[in-house]
Amino acid sequence: MEEVRALQDTQSQRDRRGIPIDRVGVRQLRYPMQVLDKARSRQHTIATVALTVDLPHQYKGTHMSRFVEVLNQFGPELHVENVPKLLHGLTQRLNSGAAHAIIDFPFFLEKHAPVSGAMGMMDYQVQFDATLIQKRVDFIVTVSVPVTTLCPCSKAISARGAHNQRGEVKFSVRCKKPLWIEDMIALVEASASSELYSLLKRPDEKAVTERAYDNPVFVEDLVRNIAARCKKEPNILWYRIEAENFESIHNHNAYALIERKNR
Repeated sequence: MEEVRALQDTQSQRDRRGIPIDRVGVRQLRYPMQVLDKARSRQHTIATVALTVDLPHQYKGTHMSRFVEVLNQFGPELHVENVPKLLHGLTQRLNSGAAHAIIDFPFFLEKHAPVSGAMGMMDYQVQFDATLIQKRVDFIVTVSVPVTTLCPCSKAISARGAHNQRGEVKFSVRCKKPLWIEDMIALVEASASSELYSLLKRPDEKAVTERAYDNPVFVEDLVRNIAARCKKEPNILWYRIEAENFESIHNHNAYALIERKNR
């Protein structure tokens, strides 16, 4: 029988350049996930995951397979409640002082058209950005919400109509206690000229168009409207709002950002 020789562990060899690495790990790892759903308790989705740790200066490399091993310990589906345990598992398995997980996934809402009531599924991109440093977990939730905005200036100066466009808001929060994804989406949609729907019949299209015309907002108005609503939410500790309008009569986009601690 051929003798089995021990394989060399190159990653654990000493590196003499004296330069630590802030984050090293794996990205674009797809994994089944279960998140909280306000209407149905839980929703099943597919997440794209990035897992990283810090690497002390004396180590040549990290052990990439261990990231997947730690994730697989949570079974065939990752639950959102297990994200802190995932971070602790990474620090222990890889002997690191800090661990990070960025988890992106589509979140689906059943939405009914405003007049006909026709049902359609809307998808929103959500990101969990979780970090463990010195036994403390920092957790940021970001939702990307498409909206309609109608230009107040165009409405004021035009004899007929006003230009409008689809925009996207990236809304991030740190909270005292978990905040429903649906509530974050609703907060953003209430701040725009109109929310979007996946299915509209003619009476619905008329209603949405007229709603937008009655509620014109600049990109500046949009981020301020969201910030004003955040200030009324004592559960929100910090927020970051990015809005980008995909302009319909310009060859560029309009952009605004607000980032604040909530006092």
